[in-house]
Amino acid sequence: MSYRRTFLVSICSSLAVIALLLTNAGSSAGSTHRLTQPSTGRVWMALNTGANHTCGIRVDSSLWCWGYNGNGQLGLGDTANRYVPFRVGSATSWTQVNAGSNHTCGIRRDHSLWCWGYNGYGQLGFGNTQTQYIPKRVGRAYDWDQVNAGEDHTCATRTDSTLWCWGDNGNGQLGLGDGSNRYVPVRVGRGSDWAQVNTGAYHSCATRTDLTLWCWGNNGEGELGLGDTGNRYIPTRVGRASDWRQVTAGYYHTCASRTDSTLWCWGYNGYGQLGLGDTSNRYIPVRVGRATNWAQVRPGLYHTCAIRSDGTLWCWGYNGDGELGLGDQQSRLVPTRVGRDIDWAGASSGGNHTCALRTDATLWCWGYNNAGQLGLGDNQNRYIPNRV
Repeated sequence: MSYRRTFLVSICSSLAVIALLLTNAGSSAGSTHRLTQPSTGRVWMALNTGANHTCGIRVDSSLWCWGYNGNGQLGLGDTANRYVPFRVGSATSWTQVNAGSNHTCGIRRDHSLWCWGYNGYGQLGFGNTQTQYIPKRVGRAYDWDQVNAGEDHTCATRTDSTLWCWGDNGNGQLGLGDGSNRYVPVRVGRGSDWAQVNTGAYHSCATRTDLTLWCWGNNGEGELGLGDTGNRYIPTRVGRASDWRQVTAGYYHTCASRTDSTLWCWGYNGYGQLGLGDTSNRYIPVRVGRATNWAQVRPGLYHTCAIRSDGTLWCWGYNGDGELGLGDQQSRLVPTRVGRDIDWAGASSGGNHTCALRTDATLWCWGYNNAGQLGLGDNQNRYIPNRV
């Protein structure tokens, strides 16, 4: 889901660099750098948070998931929650994982697409509505580039830069011009210039190779950034700017960065998740502060976290479960720095929890932990980052 977005950390010649596997930043899964196995515990290269579960990829390209599993979204063959990371199958070819609310999808090195979990709206893309408890391949194509799982819908791009969506379409979030669900991947329009796609709860946004921004679906809180609250059933261009670098969708709000590394947010703002110093919704993109060094942003349910190019981590919005990592439960209306560390490589905001990777390939989580989504072996909330 938009609030759960994938990033990679690659270490070359002992120097850490970030490669974003985005829906969110439009990089190809095929460009993933392989990592040399670090010491014990420093094994993570990719991470993504769902509503109440978390999945990650280790440097050996194995897949691990934990947290809530009531719909089989962990891919472990059952519905039992897990409180520490559990390996999903035996494959060592995973390059990308993306966790939705109750389903999960991933891409392997051969560009095959796999999904599992809840399937009541056809969001797994198998042509039916049957829940799937282990990863299952979607179709026979070997050209999937990037996938993003929303509340009950999924969108993905292929290596030819075409865009495909499926699942729940009650608000037009598939971009197909109507409100009918789809049970297999369906191509969105005829464009072959899509760079990156990201799904929110009931809306979707994407960038094209010309750096224009497009959104569609539910717009009740202004999350499409079009200046009103009317739903859109096909991709609709947001403004006239052609310098959008990356877009990420939260539940009812959206954030994006531009090529000048400025950060912009819009949509629902009841808890300050737009970072604008108040709780008023915005219906068009509004710049967050004056900083020009934002590297990555990840909206969650009612909170947002982002990384700056100096390796600092910043969070804002709702904090009732400690998801901001600031040591308390007080919401923040503007970006607030998390600790003093300068080695954060990427963050992923879930429903009410957050996880992040550091440049040493360690994994840290905090916030809501009712189902073990922090991976710390219990169900106790954490209010500052804790190493997994």
